[in-house]
Amino acid sequence: KNPFFSGLTAMEKKLAEYKCNTNEAIQLKLVRFPEDLEDDNTTFNPEYSHQVFGDDEVAFGYKGLKILLYYIAGNLSTLFRIEYTSKVNEKFDCVEADDVESKIREIIPPGFCTNTDDFVSLLEKEVNFKPFGVLLHTYSIHNEEAGEDITYQIYKADMTCPGFREYHERLQTFLMWFIETASFIDVDDERWNYFLVFEKYNKDGATLFATVGYMTVYNYYVYPDKTRPRVSQMLILPPFQGEGHGAQLLETVHRYYMSSPTVLDITAEDPSENYVKLRDFVLVKLCQDLLCFSPVKLMQGFSQEMVTEAQQKLKINKQHTRRVYEILRLRATNMGDAEQSRSYRLDVKRRLIGPYKKKQRELAKMRRCLRPEEMTNQLNQIDLNLQREQLEESFQQLVSDYRRVLERLAQA
Repeated sequence: KNPFFSGLTAMEKKLAEYKCNTNEAIQLKLVRFPEDLEDDNTTFNPEYSHQVFGDDEVAFGYKGLKILLYYIAGNLSTLFRIEYTSKVNEKFDCVEADDVESKIREIIPPGFCTNTDDFVSLLEKEVNFKPFGVLLHTYSIHNEEAGEDITYQIYKADMTCPGFREYHERLQTFLMWFIETASFIDVDDERWNYFLVFEKYNKDGATLFATVGYMTVYNYYVYPDKTRPRVSQMLILPPFQGEGHGAQLLETVHRYYMSSPTVLDITAEDPSENYVKLRDFVLVKLCQDLLCFSPVKLMQGFSQEMVTEAQQKLKINKQHTRRVYEILRLRATNMGDAEQSRSYRLDVKRRLIGPYKKKQRELAKMRRCLRPEEMTNQLNQIDLNLQREQLEESFQQLVSDYRRVLERLAQA
């Protein structure tokens, strides 16, 4: 047996013990009371850390690594500390541990605390923290655990609000942990709007505010005198997810722009699946009472009237209006009736087949330009059966998404 190889595996085994999954190592908290620091129930972890620690989401060189990033619930003053039980040593192990600290420092703004005492003394000043900007909307949600209604508020802020620039720098670090392709925005561009959600809570008889989430919207200029706001980032912090804040925020933002005569319609940049589901719900909720979406008109098919009314009254673009129409038509359709269900299926599939048709037109064009021997058989024959299967699959998936939107609507 070659001692070199057995030695290597022992060494490898040892080094393998010094690898930590960074999604588990990073411990986040939103702190309201000093006792939250010791309470594991208030801790949450990132969904992603690849932007900071590479695609493997691994930090090398530590055992029992903990990367503590604790935030005061309202103004997000930060405590950053690293703890571990042991660390590889360059002299002894001939390898160097990852510089975890500098990787984190790259994304969190300077001015954080490094020890708990400083952090707790900042926590006492939190009573002075007030939301930034103009109040747009107040709503309440019944909390089972607390056995009471909790009040939330949505504000529109901008960089002229004192202290907001620094606060936003702390807030945006959460994007790295919860949005797969997050990037920081250029806050010096004045075309950004910021919408913030806060929870009101009580502490020693005073009313305090905790950060729940936010949305950034960029106002694109449209010739000659209009703008087209585009939702860029939206994040509801994990402790508040699944409570309906995203829908409140998106609806409030829509209502804010609806009142502006210069806004054409609202779009979104590279929306996630979850965002599309949220948007479907909010837009259907806004549209369902428009006359152009009455059951009789839905059954007559998608119309220009729907496009015009949704855009003028609710700032919804054509593509999103089409989805709203399909969802509302599904609600008005008796899918148990063969004729109604067939008519609905054909209507939706006609839209879904658009991209396939386009592909076929492009192929036909290529055929005219290329000599036959240059055309492979593969290109020659888009398999129609496959196309039908894919189409049916897309349709079924869509209908099940739509049904979920309608269920949520029925409960709203």
